[in-house]
Amino acid sequence: MHNPTQSGLSELSKVPEFAPVDRSDGGRELGDWKSRYTDPGAKWGIRLEAAYLAVLLFFVPALIAILWLGYPKEWLGLSDQKYRGILKYGIAWLSGMMGGTLFDVKWLYHSVARQIWHLDRRLWRLFTPHISGGLAFAFIALISSGMLRIFDRKAVESLSLIVGVGFLVGYFSDSAVAKLTEIADTLFGASRAKERHKEIPNGNASEGK
Repeated sequence: MHNPTQSGLSELSKVPEFAPVDRSDGGRELGDWKSRYTDPGAKWGIRLEAAYLAVLLFFVPALIAILWLGYPKEWLGLSDQKYRGILKYGIAWLSGMMGGTLFDVKWLYHSVARQIWHLDRRLWRLFTPHISGGLAFAFIALISSGMLRIFDRKAVESLSLIVGVGFLVGYFSDSAVAKLTEIADTLFGASRAKERHKEIPNGNASEGK
């Protein structure tokens, strides 16, 4: 009987390693400089995604600088108190985006070099920076509320710390999601368990124990 898990593992084992483990980048011979992506659609797709990430790499740091220097405060005529929140959470979101963008760039050039780039992961590559920004925003909000005690809640008044934490959350977004899951289970775990219990028919309630 065919085992899809074993098949998937065997397929993964065929993927070439990347330097420095495999300095030939997938068994390339010396002097083999041409791209192995010969289809025009693939070339166009790779260039499009590379251009998209390059734009983010330029504009996200520029937007961080604009917020940091306080230009929106002058443009919108905001008070210091109103602008403080916009500055904190805007910097958090953009810093997360920057981390997610750098991770995305790394994934893109690795996948192209290892010949595992494909269209089905395009949505992941497009949305990763924005998901990372949202996660960084949530983490800074949780720290500010005192619910997530990684730092003292007053520590996130430092813009440098917000940039650093936001960047790390964005770059390591999978770990950030795992941490948020722990928090959600702590807050809502009991109620979720009760809801699952209610969904079990009375006749089968004992079978789940």
